[in-house]
Amino acid sequence: MTSLPLLTLMMVVPLVGALVIALLPSASAALAKPIALGASLVTLVLALVAWAQWDAAGPQFQLTEVHSWIPQFGVSYAVGVDGIALSLIVMAAVLTPVCLLAAWNDLGEGAGADPKRTKTYFALMLTLLTFMVGVFAATDVFLFYVFFEAMLIPVYFLIGMFGGARRQYAAMKFILFSLLGGLIMLVGVIALYFHGPGGSDGFLMENLIGNVGGSVEAKRWLFVAFFVAFAIKAPMWPVHTWLPDAATEARPATAVLLVGVLDKVGTFGMIRFCLSLFPEASRWATPMIMVLAVISVLYGALLAIGQTDMMRLIAYTSISHFGLIIIGIFALTSTAGAGSALYMVNHGFATAGLFLFAGFLIARRGSKRIPDYGGWRLVTPVLAGVFLVAGLASLSLPGLSSFVSEYLVLVGSFQTYPWAAGFAVLGTVLAALYILLMYQRIFTGPKPTFVDGEAPADLSWREKAVAIPIIASFLILGFYPKPVLDLVNPAVDQTLQIVGVSDPAATNATGSAQ
Repeated sequence: MTSLPLLTLMMVVPLVGALVIALLPSASAALAKPIALGASLVTLVLALVAWAQWDAAGPQFQLTEVHSWIPQFGVSYAVGVDGIALSLIVMAAVLTPVCLLAAWNDLGEGAGADPKRTKTYFALMLTLLTFMVGVFAATDVFLFYVFFEAMLIPVYFLIGMFGGARRQYAAMKFILFSLLGGLIMLVGVIALYFHGPGGSDGFLMENLIGNVGGSVEAKRWLFVAFFVAFAIKAPMWPVHTWLPDAATEARPATAVLLVGVLDKVGTFGMIRFCLSLFPEASRWATPMIMVLAVISVLYGALLAIGQTDMMRLIAYTSISHFGLIIIGIFALTSTAGAGSALYMVNHGFATAGLFLFAGFLIARRGSKRIPDYGGWRLVTPVLAGVFLVAGLASLSLPGLSSFVSEYLVLVGSFQTYPWAAGFAVLGTVLAALYILLMYQRIFTGPKPTFVDGEAPADLSWREKAVAIPIIASFLILGFYPKPVLDLVNPAVDQTLQIVGVSDPAATNATGSAQ
């Protein structure tokens, strides 16, 4: 076992990279890109080392570091990971260099690029990586809150400075929704300290689990404070409206990190904090949460079908998928829980594929509107192929990654909430409709004519380097999800033990328990 503070190093490396980029003179701004890519790859190596150090039979939190920070208020610098947190950190570490490579020419090339904007853009991407690792690794509730709020800053500037025509509106809507959730959670964080064991390390998760006092009503209000913040981040109907605007106006690489990684903080927080700290309140709120999750599944799917903006369409698909993840979390079975944890990883890669490949298409045509396309499989056949695979992964085609996680969610939730599972199945049917209709409208039909010049080129070597790891993730996790399931299963089982539930007993044809 290594004694290196791996989690801290995973935060320090990209942060140092961001500082180096910020301090570059304008004449050396071209170095910002390779420095950012190099720092992200080093972080990826550290994440893989952490994965190699993981012990499935070990304690709940591993790779732990605990240092006193503000003992007067019970705050510590405490980091550690369970299997779910580690899987999300590895996903973030994989997707960041992929996104940096995809965003290589987002701000222009050569003399056409503004050195100051280039430095700022790539420095913000690395800063975001630091906060992504921190928010999943924090085992002190107050430290988690600090990272939860801090990650808003780079996202706000990435959207507001580098997004589309309505970027300022989208950035402001994002920050207002997120700050509202954060302020509500802050009230819960402060109240939690007074209902916990207190002391110089009163915010440590290991001290809080099973030791949150107060009345039943007080615990339920604490649950609500945390859940609202996580529901906004998830995003869950009816507090989802910031997502379509943010994802549409953001650069494709930013949209991937926002929707594919950062929004997982919502579902991750529901498992880590809502279920673990407030088990009775979680059981109490589950029926209403299931209703809202089902609405999210159907609402997101139906609105996706009607979209003409492909980036907005992809955003609505994510609302539907997050609804499925939440159904799996609150079904409170080991099968559904494992499916939800795996779904968080699979959705990250599937969303990355759709956003980035759509971005490649938009860069060639100059339009996000689906009606402006048609017949592009004859212009860019390789791009058409990888886009189709990403779409099929998103709609959970058997053999591709999302199928396994979606199947586990549906089977596991049917054990406790068959009506929710039934509606969720309808959502999967609608998924095939909005993905295949989008593909048909963009890529099939006669070959388009280009009055302004020659037809655009197919994928470049850089774009193929972006596509390869994404397509590989679909196939690997589709045929062999065991490595990720081995990571998340112990955390799921431990969480269900804390909540005080067990899987329903299997029954035979007459209904008697086996």
